[in-house]
Amino acid sequence: MTSLPQMLTTCSNYIVENMKSEMVQLQQNAVQNHTATMLEIGTSLLTQTAEQTRKLTDVETQVLNQTSRLEIQLLENSLSTYKLEKQLLQQTHEILKIHEKNSLLEHRILEMEERHKEELDTLKEEKENLQSLVTRQSYIIQELEKQLNKATSNNSVLQKQQLELMDTVHTLITLCSKEGGKNINAKKEEEKPFRDCADVYQSGFNKSGVYTIYINNVSDPKKVFCNMEIAGGGWTVIQHREDGSLDFQKSWKEYKMGFGSPSGEHWLGNEFIFAITSQRQYSLRIELMDWEGNRAYSQYDRFHIGNEKQNYRLYLKGHSGTAGKQSSLILHGAEFSTKDADNDNCMCKCALMLTGGWWFDACGPSNLNGMFYTAGQNHGKLNGIKWHYFKGPSYSLHSTTMMIRPLDF
Repeated sequence: MTSLPQMLTTCSNYIVENMKSEMVQLQQNAVQNHTATMLEIGTSLLTQTAEQTRKLTDVETQVLNQTSRLEIQLLENSLSTYKLEKQLLQQTHEILKIHEKNSLLEHRILEMEERHKEELDTLKEEKENLQSLVTRQSYIIQELEKQLNKATSNNSVLQKQQLELMDTVHTLITLCSKEGGKNINAKKEEEKPFRDCADVYQSGFNKSGVYTIYINNVSDPKKVFCNMEIAGGGWTVIQHREDGSLDFQKSWKEYKMGFGSPSGEHWLGNEFIFAITSQRQYSLRIELMDWEGNRAYSQYDRFHIGNEKQNYRLYLKGHSGTAGKQSSLILHGAEFSTKDADNDNCMCKCALMLTGGWWFDACGPSNLNGMFYTAGQNHGKLNGIKWHYFKGPSYSLHSTTMMIRPLDF
């Protein structure tokens, strides 16, 4: 029979054995559970890792794309920078060329300035020489004028003496021969001094030229140009323009006594025009020619002027001719004006503004004593040689002639 201790030991061993197997089973179950749990955790971690890896891959892809874009932009910027640098170099090169051109231009300008200065100096010297020459010539001309005046004076004295001698001879012949008295008186009548070119023409001199006339109330004889060809001849020329060789911007005194040469450009003189037209009734004819060779005339049946106290007032009547249906001369008593004697009816001074001496009235549609302009320069000139109703208000004519003849010629 088994003892109690043994039984206890056996029981204890049995229990231990059973406990061991159960513990092993429990341990195995615990390990399995732990392993399963670890596997789940690992699987979860792997899943999360994969997800994170995928996200990281996406982020990496985006970063790479962005980096590529940035690199492309950097390349483009580099290309733009290169182009700008190239353009900058080209512009710098152009600027250098411009600087070189500017330097050349400055050098040329300096050379031109030096040449200009030299030319100016030369011109100044020439001007001084010309002024000196003009001064000498003016002195010579003055001396010649003095000699001419003396010669004219001597000629006038000789003519007077000749006339007196002729009168004496005729008187002696009359006293010595009564039979030839009629013929002598006839010859004396023929040799009577001429009052104007009409007398010259009627005495048998029918060739145009310069003649000497003796005007009533004028002590000295006067040389005048006689036109013996136009409209029957016998015309005494009182004004003539043809080439601009004579300045007509004169003073009152010069227009009073006359100026120029009877054979060329001249003004007879207001005092002589007044004296001639006081002898008998006269008509006036004005011959005009433009720069195209067209000729025209204006004629007045009655013409005379007042004395100096009346400012040589103009009196006209009966206009006709081809230089306009209307008269370009004022018919109603205009007074004569010059640069130093303003007698017009304008607030301005017509003689200063339009130049020359004339019967301006309120400046008016004519001025045959205006400035002479050459061909091509004669258009648009209000101060030129004007006859409004022939060529308009601003056309300067080529030539003009004013002449008078007795009404009963």
